[in-house]
Amino acid sequence: MNTLKTGILMSLLMGLFLVVGAVVGGQAGMLIAFVMAAGMNLFAYWNSDRMLLSMYGARQVDEASAPELYRLVQRLAEGAHLPMPKVFVSDNPQPNAFATGRNPEHAAVCVTEGLLARTSPQELAGVLAHELGHVRNRDTLTMTIVAVMAGAIGMLANFAFFMGGGRDRNNPLGLVGVLLVTLLAPFAAMLVQMAISRSREYEADRAGAEITGRPLWLAGALEKIERAARGTENPEADANPATAHMFIVNPLHGGIGGLFASHPPTEERIARLRAMAGGAGVALPEDVESVPEITSKRGPWG
Repeated sequence: MNTLKTGILMSLLMGLFLVVGAVVGGQAGMLIAFVMAAGMNLFAYWNSDRMLLSMYGARQVDEASAPELYRLVQRLAEGAHLPMPKVFVSDNPQPNAFATGRNPEHAAVCVTEGLLARTSPQELAGVLAHELGHVRNRDTLTMTIVAVMAGAIGMLANFAFFMGGGRDRNNPLGLVGVLLVTLLAPFAAMLVQMAISRSREYEADRAGAEITGRPLWLAGALEKIERAARGTENPEADANPATAHMFIVNPLHGGIGGLFASHPPTEERIARLRAMAGGAGVALPEDVESVPEITSKRGPWG
């Protein structure tokens, strides 16, 4: 259902983009907008991972420099039947993580120093499995395309606004309609982007729980990360709010909830993970290390 919802929302985003292009310059404007979007997406396809990792000052680690972290990712990737991604660490005190890369063969996972310091091995495994879920579902590419499209819609809308709807005075929308489209299109694009992001987070939670076979590991991690992230600044994310949807929890401060949130409510995510574990009415353990040993054959921990 979430995959279908994502497809519908991405189609809506593309339709919105073409409408704004038509407002700017009719059929010619629509074609120019399409070519421009294709070029931007092609650039993002090849360079978005390097740009994102550079924004957060992430450094690549290997088995020699971070043996426990590297081997944990390696074990999870094997259990998920994924190629070994590159592993990065960001010198950021806020506990958080993200995945990037154009496909599973060119993926990278990044964790912050804050996450390594505040989570148990089981909680960390749950977070890493969530990020590998994004890689397996190709969400890293999906969200890059969505972010580029939303940005392009905003840029086109600004152009259309200052051009007064282009030179085509026979525009069937009329001047008022043109103004409404150019003012509301960026707002609508933002709502669609946020809806897609929330949908993909639920799917990554499910995938991460399936990879480890222990949904409560991720549930415990989310509870701890959400609580700690509220009180820890993330200046890089605050300077680049368009990247907030890439993280496992919202890294920004002072955001608006509901329709404007880039992530689903953490309480709802935890409730779904509890239900997957068959313990919807059971309180989460204070320490995820107290969760009993795995008996499931699923995942690399079986």
